Parts: sequence; structure tokens; C-alpha cells
Amino acid sequence: MTRDVSRRFFTRLRASRGATLVEAALITPLLMILTFSIVDFGSIFYVYLALENGVSQATRYGITGNVMLDGNGNPLSRTSSIMTAMRTATPTLTLPDTAFTFSYLSPGSSTWSSGAGGPDDIQKVTVDYTWTVMTPLIAAFFPGGQIHFTVESSMKDEPKFQ
Repeated sequence: MTRDVSRRFFTRLRASRGATLVEAALITPLLMILTFSIVDFGSIFYVYLALENGVSQATRYGITGNVMLDGNGNPLSRTSSIMTAMRTATPTLTLPDTAFTFSYLSPGSSTWSSGAGGPDDIQKVTVDYTWTVMTPLIAAFFPGGQIHFTVESSMKDEPKFQ
């Protein structure tokens, strides 16, 4: 009796030799998709938060009326200075000049005008950015595998700080 049990046990053991390899082949792709999906969602949240923070910092710089200097010591335009402040606040994102939109609301006006505005105007900086999703399974849920972010911040301009 003991001999039959041990024989069945060893026969069963020999019959399951490739089972571990098959299980690993089935589970590994699922774990890889899950891992990359987590990384993708983390990247999406990072991009959104970086853009929100960057546009807030750029608007805070813009309301001071100050301008930055270029590499040669020449002053940049006000909008270029605000774009530079945004790019400094979001160093891991590549933001083209076309991603920025500037508008302002003059005191007593009810319509937004294009441009950076001046003292006592309400300034609005809008940034449009497109992020390409890495994981094909997640990309299928977004048109073209890309997510379009639009972030904006508004603040009242102050007279230039001297």
C-alpha cells in the first residue's frame, strides 16, 4: 500500500515538470501589462500635476511685470519671459511656443483680449499639451493613443515691482 502511494506520487511529480514553465508563460505577459499600465497612469498624473504647477508658477511670474534676459543679456518679451518661467517649472516636459495662449481682461471689460495685458488687468495663461500613452492596452481607450491636457491660470497683474 505504501509502495503504491509513493509510486503514484512520483509518477504525478514527473508528469507536472513543464507546468511551471507554462504557468510562467501565461502569467508574465499579464504582469507586464499591469506594471506598464501602472507606470502609464502614474505618468499621466505626473504630467497633469506638472502642467498645473507650471502654469501657476508662470502666471505668478507674469503678474509681476518683470522680464527675463536671454543668453546675450537682452531682455525677452513679456510673453517669452512667461513661457521661460513655465519651462523652468516643468523641466521634464517639452513645451513648444504654440502650446501657450495669453489673454487678459481689462478693468470694466467683459471680453478677453489676446496678449499678456498690463497693470490692473486680469491675466490668463493657457497651455495645451498632448501626451502619448505608452501601453497599447491603455492607448486603445484614448483617440490616437494620446491625451490632450489644457491647463490655465488667471491672476490680476500688478504694477512692475522695482
